[in-house]
Amino acid sequence: MKTRLTWHVNPEKFWSEAAEGITWFEQWTQTLDDTDTVFVGGKLNMCYNAVDRHVENGRGDQAAVIYDSPVTGTKQVITYREVQEQVSRLAGVLVRHGVKTGDLVVIYMPMVPQAMFTMLACARIGATHSLIFGGFASKELSVRIDHAKPKLLVTASFGIEPGRRVEYIPLVEKALELSSHKPHKVLIYNRPSMEKVSMHPDLSLDWEEEMATARPHDCVSVPAHHPLYVLYTSGTTGTPKGVVRDSGGYAVMLNWTMSNVYGLAPGEVWWAASDLGWVVGHSYICYGPLLHGNTTVLYEGKPVGTPDPRAFFRVMSEHGTASMFTAPTAIRAIRQQDPQAEHGKQYPLRNLFVAGERCDIETLEWAKRNFGVPVLDHWWQTESGSSITASCVGLDCSRTPPTGTAGKAVPGYNVIDDEMQQVKPRTLGNIVVKLPLPPGAALSLWQNQTLFKELYFTKFPGYYDTMDAGFVDEEGFLYIMSRSDDVINVAGHRLSTGALEESVLLHSAVVDCAVVGLEDPLKGHVPLALCVLRNDCQKSADGLVNEIVKLVKDTIGPVAAFKKVVFVKALPKTRSGKIPRSSLANLVNHNPTIEDPEVFKDIEKVLRETVKEPGK
Repeated sequence: MKTRLTWHVNPEKFWSEAAEGITWFEQWTQTLDDTDTVFVGGKLNMCYNAVDRHVENGRGDQAAVIYDSPVTGTKQVITYREVQEQVSRLAGVLVRHGVKTGDLVVIYMPMVPQAMFTMLACARIGATHSLIFGGFASKELSVRIDHAKPKLLVTASFGIEPGRRVEYIPLVEKALELSSHKPHKVLIYNRPSMEKVSMHPDLSLDWEEEMATARPHDCVSVPAHHPLYVLYTSGTTGTPKGVVRDSGGYAVMLNWTMSNVYGLAPGEVWWAASDLGWVVGHSYICYGPLLHGNTTVLYEGKPVGTPDPRAFFRVMSEHGTASMFTAPTAIRAIRQQDPQAEHGKQYPLRNLFVAGERCDIETLEWAKRNFGVPVLDHWWQTESGSSITASCVGLDCSRTPPTGTAGKAVPGYNVIDDEMQQVKPRTLGNIVVKLPLPPGAALSLWQNQTLFKELYFTKFPGYYDTMDAGFVDEEGFLYIMSRSDDVINVAGHRLSTGALEESVLLHSAVVDCAVVGLEDPLKGHVPLALCVLRNDCQKSADGLVNEIVKLVKDTIGPVAAFKKVVFVKALPKTRSGKIPRSSLANLVNHNPTIEDPEVFKDIEKVLRETVKEPGK
């Protein structure tokens, strides 16, 4: 039986065997070397591995992508052969307009198949792509354009959010006004609509017109370390932080995880309910499932509101998904609007995987009860590209993991604490990973190798600093509690905001929660909980506060000095579904540096009425 221990014994043999699942144009001469380079001398093409080889091996008529868009009422099944035809022609369009191996293309599109086609077309010709969330503000888009310096920009006419249409072209035009770098051309995909949009004729290209006259382009061979994409982390400020992913190591790791972490067989339907602009979208909407020969669901909608809390269950039922991956925030949204899970009829999934932020125990147990499947939390980062810890259902997952854990270390990751010792059981500490990192981990930061070294490898020489905090239990299961900077100091006691949030969420009326440190003249900080209640909650605010305070006292202890609870309608979330706790901490402590979106303004109004000044 395969186990996760075998990689420790002979990592070179382990990864060499894993790499045999990928088609190489030239075999590598060395699996690992002293500079953390993997598959030295090997050459391949990501698009060939994700598309062409499946057509050649008889999977051409299998569904590659199921596009389901409740916001437009569109459903489309696209076979591997059809993907190959679209992508090869699009690659020809890019080459015709001067994009070559080593160039960079910025993709600014909604959740449509054409966004995936563009990613794959870039990979086909050896161009690096940088996909940016469609609808991202012009200023942030301009910062990324200036930093990435794309040869060409690919966009769409508009995106759709529940209740509104987001026009992309004005956002792109404003971003280009603000940018000092100008792409040579902007390729525009006009979504089905009554009107067609364009930009200045010297800059604008029409997708339909270009594709009509395009000649298919073959896959080019690139070295294993060739940069596949640059992904800017959400909330980039100051110097942009664009994570660079290699081609060879990433292909090997993703293909390996589909069977060994997620337990899927080629041909099965898989759904990662994420956005292409997030690392999960890159890894497990686009590349991972296609590399492995699965059918991937591309969903343009929300867990609720498109049209109601049954949305996820409709998709799973109609398309026959074997397993799915979503963020805990999606489950909380469903629970808030449908607390009795009336829409969440049991569906024969094998597993439901959650990641993106810590999944609190109450949400996890609610999902288990109502969905009737194992709900498995796992931990990873933009920088890792795939999971660092997980319950590897294709390996040695012989029993249900303890509630609240993010699993055990995935092969390739030697997770220890910041004192360079094995993490002490049940002791909160900073989590670091002993080098070398496995295939697929970040290659560098775009145009800034110095910052890459400073951020991740200087604080603990010889180790990768995850910047997360947590602990392990006696069996080696890891519990990720919060970001390192989310640990608050209360009268000399280090407390995890994640642990406090978990205690608050034990209350049946609370469906979402963020705990931040409120400045206090005596204790340094005291915890403040911002809570979202179930829609059907009828209890008085005072009664709820008393019950929640008692819960925290019973589970964490009086050391937490927990007394402050504020009820809000919603919590702000990043595009990847995370709560921006540092911004909330700034807000509650009257820090004027926050740029206030509407949800922050709503919270600020409540705080003005309840928290007059820090410590009060």
